[in-house]
Amino acid sequence: MPNRYDIFVVGGGINGCGIARDAAGRGFAVCLCEMNDLASGTSSLSTKLVHGGLRYLEYFELRLVREALIEREILWSIAPHIIWPLRFVLPHHKGLRPAWMLRLGLFLYDHIGGRRLLPPTRSLDLTRDVVGAALNGEFRRGFEYSDCWVDDARLVVLNARDASQRGAEIRTRTRVVSARPDGKEWRVSLKSPETGATEVVQARLVVNAAGPWVDTVLHDVFGHTTSANVRLVQGSHIVVRRLYDHDRCYIFQNVDKRVFFAIPYESDYTLIGTTDQDYTGDPGAAAISEAEVDYLLAAANRYFRSPIGRDDIVWTYSGVRPLYDDGATQAQQATRDYVIRSEEEDDTPPLINIFGGKITTYRRLAEAVMGRVEHRLGKRKAAWTAEAPLPGGDFERDGQAALRSRLRERHPYLQNHQIARFVRHYGTDSFRVLDGAASLDDLGRHFGASLYEREVAWLMAQEWALSAEDVAWRRTKLGLRLSGSQMAELDAWMQARRHWGARAAVR
Repeated sequence: MPNRYDIFVVGGGINGCGIARDAAGRGFAVCLCEMNDLASGTSSLSTKLVHGGLRYLEYFELRLVREALIEREILWSIAPHIIWPLRFVLPHHKGLRPAWMLRLGLFLYDHIGGRRLLPPTRSLDLTRDVVGAALNGEFRRGFEYSDCWVDDARLVVLNARDASQRGAEIRTRTRVVSARPDGKEWRVSLKSPETGATEVVQARLVVNAAGPWVDTVLHDVFGHTTSANVRLVQGSHIVVRRLYDHDRCYIFQNVDKRVFFAIPYESDYTLIGTTDQDYTGDPGAAAISEAEVDYLLAAANRYFRSPIGRDDIVWTYSGVRPLYDDGATQAQQATRDYVIRSEEEDDTPPLINIFGGKITTYRRLAEAVMGRVEHRLGKRKAAWTAEAPLPGGDFERDGQAALRSRLRERHPYLQNHQIARFVRHYGTDSFRVLDGAASLDDLGRHFGASLYEREVAWLMAQEWALSAEDVAWRRTKLGLRLSGSQMAELDAWMQARRHWGARAAVR
């Protein structure tokens, strides 16, 4: 007999993993399938912000902005190791949006979202404040407001871990081949691209949370012939060596009315982005174009005192955002809100499709989906995710310093930068990763950039990491510091460990 589930989720991005977590915590039997690694698509390629979306106010998306503003402090409270407050500096650019408009927008930003803990907006004299030193002299006044930073890929993985700990089955590297009605349930066919193994499972309800592939899943898996529902928009970023010494971010207006950010990144770098341009083709093949590089460099050089060029770029990445196609003329005007559509005919099992959305509102999206799930499958338990910490996040919002001190006492052989990285990646789980280790030698083989065998083994056993790319670019960002030979060495070690693990399982 095939395995049977209440809910089958297609897609291992932030929306899919958030839905799986919420559903498992309410007592539903859940299976989630992701064709690649968790967060391998859009959810690891964002600008890394938990924010209300200041510019969305211009398009009168007040409901979305209010919901996102409320979510900032909720997400900060349940994941204080991977989410923390940042202050954003908005210089006033003469000839673009007038100062009164910026003040009005920031007033609304401060007051429509129930801000309780994040500091309010304040005006800046850029000729006196340290944040003005990095800018061209023409920018003399500005504003400073609050939003939050997030390690986007880790947010996805932690939702998947919590879902798994609450009973959900998480399957990565598993492709959904087809889904067909079988009485009152779905008959879902699965295939592993790596092994070729196939399987059929049954589910009472399917959630299509495939992100940029949502229309592809509807067409290829469910056999629908409907027109496109999503507008694919490419957003690209560049990472350069650190441009300034302070810890604040910049939000800049560009002459085309877009905004872009410059954000302190991984201690030694500055992240600059993003672009907005329509995209066609395979979302997994998106890559920054020469025109996008030129755009971001030119935009940044209008503001920063010291010019940057191509030689300063150490990394680039591009993601494809699956925005709901609302008919907007330009990509930057397309709604960032999510749309949930249910197919609930009486004679077929239910299918719920997710279009659009943003990282900041993933938890609220999951609650909205669960409302529809419970309408069909019956109510189990009340909403719960607003107060339950994600794995490693069971400490106070402002408790990172105390947690670092505890970790230093337990593992004095670690350097300060190692301790800081462990706390920001794993929170209280740092003690589990390092359990039993009394020296660096106990951490096993060193792959470079403070990455040791002990940590990699944890990521493989607890977080579904199967390759060097999974570890270096999604579970951590150590790919910025590892050489090509070190990456190859790491991958070889991981594949050998997988091989011997599979042989042991056969025995």
